[in-house]
Amino acid sequence: MSDPSGRLYYKNNRVKQLRAFCYTAQTGSISRAAERLFLSQPSVSLQIQALERELEITLFERRGPKITLTPDGKALYELALPLVDGIDALPARFAERYQTLQSGRLDIAAGESSTLYLIPDLLKNYMDRYPDSPVKLHNLVSADMLSALRNDEVDFAIGSMLDLPDDVAYRAVYSFDTSLILPFGHHLAGKERIELDDLASEELILPPKHLTTWRLVNLVLQQHNIPYEVRLEVGGWEIMKAYVERGFGIGIASNICITGREDLVVKPLPSVFPRRTYGVMWRRGRFLSPQAKRFIELMQPGFFDDPGASPQAEPRGDNRVFVPSGSPAAKPQSSS
Repeated sequence: MSDPSGRLYYKNNRVKQLRAFCYTAQTGSISRAAERLFLSQPSVSLQIQALERELEITLFERRGPKITLTPDGKALYELALPLVDGIDALPARFAERYQTLQSGRLDIAAGESSTLYLIPDLLKNYMDRYPDSPVKLHNLVSADMLSALRNDEVDFAIGSMLDLPDDVAYRAVYSFDTSLILPFGHHLAGKERIELDDLASEELILPPKHLTTWRLVNLVLQQHNIPYEVRLEVGGWEIMKAYVERGFGIGIASNICITGREDLVVKPLPSVFPRRTYGVMWRRGRFLSPQAKRFIELMQPGFFDDPGASPQAEPRGDNRVFVPSGSPAAKPQSSS
C-alpha cells in the first residue's frame, strides 16, 4: 500500500503530473521532458508513476530506451493536453485580457449640476491621460441614477443625494457654500451682510420641491420662523440664474453653479445654511474597474488609501450630504 502522505502530495500537484506526462508523450523521452521542464529525470518519473497509481492505469509502454503511449495513455493525453496548454498560456492570455480591462469603457452617472460644473475639467484630464479609454456619461435624475447603480449599468455616480438606500455608498469629495443671488438694483444688493430676516417675505426662485436645495431652504427658514414666498420654481441652476438676472425674484443657490461670469450680485448666506457636498456613489460590493479607480483618484488623490484595508477592499463610505458652514472648502481643481 502506498504511503498516504506521499499520495496526498502528488495528488496536490496534479498539474505538474499532467505537464510531465504531456511533455514526455510529446518528446517520447523522460530525459528530454526533464530537460524541457528543468527538472531531474527521477522527478519526472515519480510524477508519472504517481499519476498512474492515482488513475490505476499504465500510461506508457516501455521498449528499451523508447516509450510509447498505451491506449489509456492516448485517451488521457487527448484530455490533458488542452488543460496543460491552457494553464501554460494563462499568463500571456491574462496579460492580454488585463490590457483590455485597463483600457475598457468607463460609464459614469451624474446629475445636471455635476455634469455641468464638476465633470468637464475632470473628464478632460482623464481623457488626455488615457486616450484609449472611451467614456460614456449618463445624465440621470436621482431615481434613474440609483437604478443604474444597482443594475451595474454604470461604474459609479457623481453627485449629491439625500436618503441613500443601504446598498449604495457615498463619500463626499467636494463641498460648496450656499449663496443668495440677486439682480443688480435689488434693494438687498448693496447690503454688506445678509441676515435671515432679510429673506422674510421676499419672492424666491427655487428648484422644484423634490430636490435637495428646496428641502434645505425650507428646513432652515422654518426652523428660524422666517416667512417666505416661492414665486417661481425652475429646474436647473442655469435657468434660475437667468430668471434672477431678468428680475423675476431672488434665488438661493449652491456655489457649485457660481462661475463669476454671471450678470448677478452674489451674497454669502448666514452660517445656518450648511455646505452642500458632492462626491462619489457606488453600489456596495461592486468591483471598481481600473479605469473607474483612475478617474476617482483624479477627483481625490488617495481616495482608495486605507492603511487598514487590503488593496481589494471596498473604499469607506461617508454619507454626509451636508457639512457645517465652517468646514474647509473642497473644490475641484482645473486640469489647466
